[in-house]
Amino acid sequence: MSNNQKGSFAAKLDNFFGITKAGSTIKTEVIAGVTTFMTMCYILMVNAGMFGDPFGTGDQVLGVSYGAIYIATGIAAIVGTVLMGLLSKLPFAQASGMGLNAFFVYTVCVTTGLSYAAALVVVLISGIVFLTLTIFGVREKIFKAIPRSVRIAIPAGIGLFIAFIGLQNAGIVVNDDSTLVNLVSMNFLKDGNQWGTVMPVLVTFFTFILIAVLSQKKVKGSILWGMLIGTAMYYILGASVQGFYDGYAYLGEADHWNPINAFKDFGTQAVGQVFVKGFTDLAGQEVLMIITSILAFAMVDMFDTIGTLYGACSKGGMLDENGNVPKMKQAMLADSIATCTGAILGTSTVTTYVESSAGVAEGGRTGFTSMVVAALFLIALFISPVAELIPGATTAAALMYVGVLMLSGVKEIDWSSPEEAVPAFLTLAIMPFTYNISYGIALGLISHCFIKLFQGKIKDIHPVTVVIAALFIAMFFLTH
Repeated sequence: MSNNQKGSFAAKLDNFFGITKAGSTIKTEVIAGVTTFMTMCYILMVNAGMFGDPFGTGDQVLGVSYGAIYIATGIAAIVGTVLMGLLSKLPFAQASGMGLNAFFVYTVCVTTGLSYAAALVVVLISGIVFLTLTIFGVREKIFKAIPRSVRIAIPAGIGLFIAFIGLQNAGIVVNDDSTLVNLVSMNFLKDGNQWGTVMPVLVTFFTFILIAVLSQKKVKGSILWGMLIGTAMYYILGASVQGFYDGYAYLGEADHWNPINAFKDFGTQAVGQVFVKGFTDLAGQEVLMIITSILAFAMVDMFDTIGTLYGACSKGGMLDENGNVPKMKQAMLADSIATCTGAILGTSTVTTYVESSAGVAEGGRTGFTSMVVAALFLIALFISPVAELIPGATTAAALMYVGVLMLSGVKEIDWSSPEEAVPAFLTLAIMPFTYNISYGIALGLISHCFIKLFQGKIKDIHPVTVVIAALFIAMFFLTH
């Protein structure tokens, strides 16, 4: 290719994405894309581990393998990120949302009892709801109708929920018949307590602290680097555990290192299951439970996306003259379509990643940044055998650290005002304590309505909030 042709292609890219107009360069956009990918690609391993082995016991509770979800997660991220880049031309990336994936696995599937395929139908319907609300411009109005304190508390509550899952999966928090939960014994000299049990716990703590240190030092991709270093430590220490490598016998099998196997699992276990078994499995389930689950998926995704877009655009100086996100509707469309596509592919709700702000901080200003992220996810699809070597001890540490990040918003809640603090507290506390995100949202909204009602501030209660709270009340009394 001649220099003129190269220049012509670069000029077309510049013109299509408005790179120069946005005050950026192709080189800057590429660096921003690499940065965003490094900060969020942990989702490939974490999501695959959560679906493929929810409790770290080696059991495929949902009937779907690590490899199948790894591919589903990667393709969903590619689709969502490309849509974001082409439709909104904003430098944001999408993937299966943290919190929403936990809600899917631990609440909708494990606690409620829906099959993997049936739960995908719930996600698909929520995606269609997103799409409809976005087309008619209602989505942002509903977002503003939810009480501010509950809106802020939802991601924080999800953060605690995710962290709690990480602590359990790492074996740090264990069952206790007297107090329900307790800290695992780390005394490996104790009778019946083995170094092989304590070692993974120590690796989790080490990885968690390492991620924190790397983040404090502003290392790009700190979660990923922490997981990789923690994995190395896990295998080094594992050499001292009798029989440790017996569980990794497949390391010497050539077939294991074939990435096509993950694609095969994806084709038979994940993609299209929403249509193959989903609607059949969902038939006969409680309607109110389904509706409230859809509401929970919808609201969490709504808060994630709108909050991320406003926050990142504000920090990057990308808001328009009226203080709004440019091409917000197109960004919402990308999010909605990606969620529907993700359900068909076999993964939970796809949402805009707050880690995209790392790319914005590196100077990413256009959709070309998104295209770079999508290209890197495409490459990552073919390293699933390597990714599968990441142990649960380090993915648990990643979950715990994501929980820390999601708690940052609580400082914006007015804790001195009971009418704001109580709904926020219930939203925060109920999610991890009941292992259910929708219960936290429900009690937050219900308490808000009653506190306002008993104060005679009926006009302060938005009609949309009343309707949603009423649906949750009906769910508690008629289905729970």
